[in-house]
Amino acid sequence: MAEAAPLVGTAEAPVPEGAAAEWFRGADGVRLRAALFAPVRGARGSVVISGGRTEPIEKYFEVAGRLTARGFVVLVHDWRGQGLADRLLPDRNRGHAVGHGDFLSDYAILLNGFESRLPRPWIALGHSMGGCLTLLALAEGETRFAGAILSAPMLGLHTGTVPRPVARLLARLLTGLGQGARPVPGPPAAITPFEINVVTHDRARYERNEAQVRACPDLALGSPTWGWLAFAFSAMAILARGPGVPRIAHPVTVVAAGEDLIVDNAALRAVAARLAQGRFAEVSGAYHELLQETDDVQAVFWREFDDLAGRVAPEAPA
Repeated sequence: MAEAAPLVGTAEAPVPEGAAAEWFRGADGVRLRAALFAPVRGARGSVVISGGRTEPIEKYFEVAGRLTARGFVVLVHDWRGQGLADRLLPDRNRGHAVGHGDFLSDYAILLNGFESRLPRPWIALGHSMGGCLTLLALAEGETRFAGAILSAPMLGLHTGTVPRPVARLLARLLTGLGQGARPVPGPPAAITPFEINVVTHDRARYERNEAQVRACPDLALGSPTWGWLAFAFSAMAILARGPGVPRIAHPVTVVAAGEDLIVDNAALRAVAARLAQGRFAEVSGAYHELLQETDDVQAVFWREFDDLAGRVAPEAPA
């Protein structure tokens, strides 16, 4: 029997009625967390949500509610090294990774473990790092999904004042020299004031998400390590040039944020063009976290979702 796991509720974002979380074990015994959200009426299918770097399950309560209202069972999970899943370093605030293989193994275990509770058809929904890993899973042969929608997926990164080739070389070199657990230099991890954030224009949603971290500091995650950066560059290179992306047979929608300062929209457009049934859409005026953005921005994303869902998981006639 599954072991129940906690969900963190706040006044701004209470735990949705009927939501239930549980622990499960990843490929190498790492303890991971997942949560199920059920629609009020019969299900038309299921959506598996994979969040971005730093994002815990709790950040997706609102998104899960929008999906259950559309008739979907929803599964949301914490990637290894973040949320309430086991962290990979003694300093739990460092965002670390050791390649992409462990992530994909964990993802397969997640789907296998919950498969019997996820009515078909399935739709994958991934944001940022979660979008990159979702697409990697599909490119490496995961065929159980009928379609996927990716929110500002990590298919190319802006690297600030450091040229991208230099950042890529440093990440590979330092990781190869055993320095992968060192943090990438940058400002100390802290809650950023809304006025200078670069992820959303929506103050209420931004402050709601910050309140979750204050309520449970174990949800927090700081700057990435060189190992994480090496993983990111390697994963993005596979999707940009590897043979798996053109072999993905089902529809995949890539939604970009027009004012994204974190991922490179040119890379998103290029990878979307490699997909056999790819669609690229860009939301003008949006920051990186499309699903935490203002209602007008989210409305564009949800139109794209409803278009995909209408094709791969149509509602049953009334």
